[in-house]
Amino acid sequence: RVDRRQRQDVYKRQSLTCPMLVVGIDPGTATTGYGFVRETVEGGLEAVEYGIIQTPAGLSQEKRLSLLFEALNDKLLFHRPASAAVEKLFFQRNVSTAIAVGQARGVVLLALAQAGLEVSEYSPLEVKQAVAGYGGADKNQVQQMVRALLNLPEIPRPDDAADALAVAICHIHSSRIERLNRV
Repeated sequence: RVDRRQRQDVYKRQSLTCPMLVVGIDPGTATTGYGFVRETVEGGLEAVEYGIIQTPAGLSQEKRLSLLFEALNDKLLFHRPASAAVEKLFFQRNVSTAIAVGQARGVVLLALAQAGLEVSEYSPLEVKQAVAGYGGADKNQVQQMVRALLNLPEIPRPDDAADALAVAICHIHSSRIERLNRV
């Protein structure tokens, strides 16, 4: 049986040879948040780039989805992340909004698959738990933890970008646990 200290030593050796760049996505038709987060050699986290992809409201749905696909592909080609994480669709009362978000999510998943990325999906509760340590954390608590974990001078804006960074952080934390459990 491998004890905790041995696992930490193995993880340190792995992280020394495998700094990981992850893209986190918070999908939406009008606004999709993205965040590229790198796990540093020392085991810390750093924000490489984050922001939003916006599509104009006056365009048809298929044109908006096409713009989202192209813009995300450009980001993926530039950064070449090792893996991706997407927030799971949280069903809302407004069915038409949920459908539109689902369509954007499908386009995001397609872009990630075509980029050859392994994609993990996390619920809002899982993201809050991984980032703030409490699944019932409010938006501000999660944003403050994102700022602190990434050593940023202020909370990332807009909210969709902060949410995407939180998804990426969640994925890195989950990947660390998976690596430790394989030992």
